[in-house]
Amino acid sequence: MPTYNKLIRDRILEIIEAGGSSYNARTLAPEEHLTEIKKKLYEEVKEFDETTNETDALEEMADVLELLHAALKVYGKSFDELEAVRVEKKEKRGGFDQGLYLIDVEDK
Repeated sequence: MPTYNKLIRDRILEIIEAGGSSYNARTLAPEEHLTEIKKKLYEEVKEFDETTNETDALEEMADVLELLHAALKVYGKSFDELEAVRVEKKEKRGGFDQGLYLIDVEDK
């Protein structure tokens, strides 16, 4: 029996049962949940980094977005609140749309 010890999507247990397998699982406390969301985010960002085509890249970005939604729920915040923070930061400091890459800065 493989051991996973990781956060899974909400319907995975149903899928395991439908396949005729059994499992051991538990529901995480909010603090544990947030810790596991952060771990899973690293995993999904790494998978995004390793993609070689647009389809796979979109799949991994969707996973990252799903994890952000889950983290927002743990914090009791909405996606609209996150989006407002994103927009405010973009207005103050800009986004990442232009692909600018800073080499160095000469001190005065």
